[in-house]
Amino acid sequence: MPFTSFQLHDGLLQAIRLRGYANPTAIQQEAIPAILSGADLIACAQTGSGKTAAFCLPLLQLWNASPAPRQARVLILVPTRELATQVGDTLRSLALQLAKPLKLAVLFGGVSINPQMLHLRGGADILVATPGRLLDLIRQNAVSLSAVSTLVLDEADRLLEYGFADELNQLLALLPAERQNLLFSATFPSQLSELAQQFLHSPVHINVATDAADKPDILQRAIVIDTEQRTPLLRHLINSHQWKQVLVFCASRYATELVAVKLRKARIAAEPFHGELSQGKRTQVLADFKAGRIRVIVATDVAARGIDINRLPVVINYDLPRSSDDYQHRIGRTGRAGESGLAISFISTGNEAHFRLIEKRQNIALEREQLAGFEVTATEINAEDKLHGGIKGKRPNKKDKLRAQLAEKDFSGD
Repeated sequence: MPFTSFQLHDGLLQAIRLRGYANPTAIQQEAIPAILSGADLIACAQTGSGKTAAFCLPLLQLWNASPAPRQARVLILVPTRELATQVGDTLRSLALQLAKPLKLAVLFGGVSINPQMLHLRGGADILVATPGRLLDLIRQNAVSLSAVSTLVLDEADRLLEYGFADELNQLLALLPAERQNLLFSATFPSQLSELAQQFLHSPVHINVATDAADKPDILQRAIVIDTEQRTPLLRHLINSHQWKQVLVFCASRYATELVAVKLRKARIAAEPFHGELSQGKRTQVLADFKAGRIRVIVATDVAARGIDINRLPVVINYDLPRSSDDYQHRIGRTGRAGESGLAISFISTGNEAHFRLIEKRQNIALEREQLAGFEVTATEINAEDKLHGGIKGKRPNKKDKLRAQLAEKDFSGD
């Protein structure tokens, strides 16, 4: 099925060709006609499946055919600053070939609110926003949601995971009752299902998350390594493979900064990337990474759903993610838009059980590799699991702790 079958505007079709899109992905084939028909939609699609274009293309088609007055008719809510920027960039590039100029407002926190307020003077056609900053602008009377006819929740599961439930409810109360609602998510936890039931009306359901034919081409590897040897192994892999761009995931802000410092000492240009950096610094790190001025970004999971790097060759899990869903989102930064990618996970003695759980939930089974010069010698349980609070969903509860205390008492004879 070609893009021409959707009867999109010639300007959008030209933009599609310029972006190198060949044929619609599975999510695009199903979502575009559903959105154009005006239906509510629940779409569960894996990271890297083309879902951003799946809603941007029909929304631009509908906006281009709408009356001229500059009132925000489309609101796209996202969980992170990086994702807001990514969606905004996609909208701008797709709208470039349209004769009608698009006024887009991309709104997020971490930067001064004043330039955003100035930009909103005279209105906007489409709003892309994080919930907190949008509420701030509404309180300042800088923006109105009274004309919104389409609401998009992008990465809806992460919106809830990041604690935006209250903000979402406040925004839903400010929106017109009659509107189209589009919910896109890579996973569908029970909390999200409850939210969907509150505001979607007879939605079209699309689920392509497990469609094998549409899965990204990502080679996954698991390398067994002693905890203290991870940084030397990381340096070895980067240098021996001569990767130009590498995205490394760590469990904490401190770890990202420590690993980045060690890489720089080895003359590998690297920068940390985490939620406590200023927005200006985060933007600069991404710009430098895309331009090739730095070779490695060492990130926390704040980056897992917001970074979109063309042809990113490799993702490395220096620390394992806390959950199977986070593993999926991390490795989804590579192997995008039809490109192949590589995802490597470092497995130490203490987190083998955790990785087996990830494998089970991801329906994968990876061979454990050991590299010459980095053979495993550790036999003790990895202290890292204790440091980060254990495996998600596997932490001891009160009864577990009480049993452990009683067992220690019995063993000691007290």
